[in-house]
Amino acid sequence: MKVAALTTVSGPYIVARYSAFAVMFPDVSFFLIELGEVSEIYSWNSNLSAPYKRIVLSHQPAEKQSSINLFQGIVKILADVQPDVLIICGYGVPGMREALLWSIWKNTPTVLLSETKEDDASRSWWREKVKSFLIRRYKSALVGGKPHQRYMIKLGMPESAIFLGYDVVGNNCFHPDKIKYLPNPIKKPFFLAINRFVAKKNLPFLIACYAAYCQIAGNNAWDLVICGDGELSLNIKEQIAKFGLQNSVRLPGFLQQDEMLPYFAHAGCFIHTSIQEQWGLVVNEAMAAGLPVLVSNRCGCFEDLVLEGINGFGFDPENQQELTQLMIKISSDAVDLKAMSQASLKHIQNFSPDYFAQGLMQAVKYALAQR
Repeated sequence: MKVAALTTVSGPYIVARYSAFAVMFPDVSFFLIELGEVSEIYSWNSNLSAPYKRIVLSHQPAEKQSSINLFQGIVKILADVQPDVLIICGYGVPGMREALLWSIWKNTPTVLLSETKEDDASRSWWREKVKSFLIRRYKSALVGGKPHQRYMIKLGMPESAIFLGYDVVGNNCFHPDKIKYLPNPIKKPFFLAINRFVAKKNLPFLIACYAAYCQIAGNNAWDLVICGDGELSLNIKEQIAKFGLQNSVRLPGFLQQDEMLPYFAHAGCFIHTSIQEQWGLVVNEAMAAGLPVLVSNRCGCFEDLVLEGINGFGFDPENQQELTQLMIKISSDAVDLKAMSQASLKHIQNFSPDYFAQGLMQAVKYALAQR
């Protein structure tokens, strides 16, 4: 059996998932078609080895390629590969609709990879109708978790055609036993956040909550490390200066996965404050590193990954007092951080690359059966 999958660009998450699939099912000829060698959104190092065939469509980012060029390139590659099943990552990303058109033309079964949930954005009835029309062209779907499954059902995909396991990372890379010996970049306890510096990540809210936390905690306050970069970088630095937090809020910038490991190894707690988030894979990484987590209840991963009071807590990303109080609780003796750490580590093993591989194969077999 030949299986081909499309992705905008390769990166650590993608390699971990499809490597597990290729290793678990060696009788499948698997091809990963990467629409671009790099991405305008994610500055990942894409030069990663993998146990499957990688085909790069263009040296340009997918976001900069025209629909015509994408379609022509995809048609040429798929004509060469002739997959029995085609795996398509989303329905709104450049190149993915073009791949769906090819699959309809060639009557090739398709699997949809989706992490969209109903409350990601405001919905208009006519857009939902168009989306529902597109969804029905796929034979099966692999989704992130429960809220994504519910949304797929609402859009018209049969529940029996929907499988779980899409949103995973390479857990083993972050395991405490592997990273605990790395040098500590901060010489005092700290909260950790990792984000692109864009509006939906809600970082001004995080900084405001941290400022309020510092006023209450005083000399016992933990530091805050925010890894990442983006269009709001200057605004965030100005807000930090406004609150007088230059000595306690650290901004290491954008880091590749291996550069983040020392921060995961020594943080006391991970915080994710997004006001809109399809999933939030950095939460997976933090839990794989054995960190307690504070996660916005708007994140797609919240329902599946956060065990309230066991491995962390959820919060309303518009309620400053709620997050401030949770930061106080975490950094005091009010909770057992060691127990929370172990709970995170245990629970995230259910969301491994093998989980992805098994779910994807179920979706592939279902799609083939519907041909």
